[in-house]
Amino acid sequence: MPRIELAGKTYEVDEDGFLQELDEWSEEFAQAYAKEESIEGTLKEEHWKIINYLRNYFQKFGIAPMIRKLCKENGIDMKKLYELFPTGPAKGACKLAGLSKPTGCV
Repeated sequence: MPRIELAGKTYEVDEDGFLQELDEWSEEFAQAYAKEESIEGTLKEEHWKIINYLRNYFQKFGIAPMIRKLCKENGIDMKKLYELFPTGPAKGACKLAGLSKPTGCV
């Protein structure tokens, strides 16, 4: 299994870079991984709103939400979501939230 080093800590990831041990996630992980997902600088409140929503939804239902639901429940449109997470909600946002690779439409 591949490994990545972020902020001095090593994490086990799958072949697409998704965290394998979800309990290893931390805000420091997300902030350090943001650069890898084309996000410059510090994660902003808008990023954390989406990341925390994804984590809470996943903990409750065991899957990532559909993208329409994500946008609707957070009052954000698709364009803004891609501005926040340039590599996309599935690849970028779910990776930063420490979720496993989504299987459907997120």
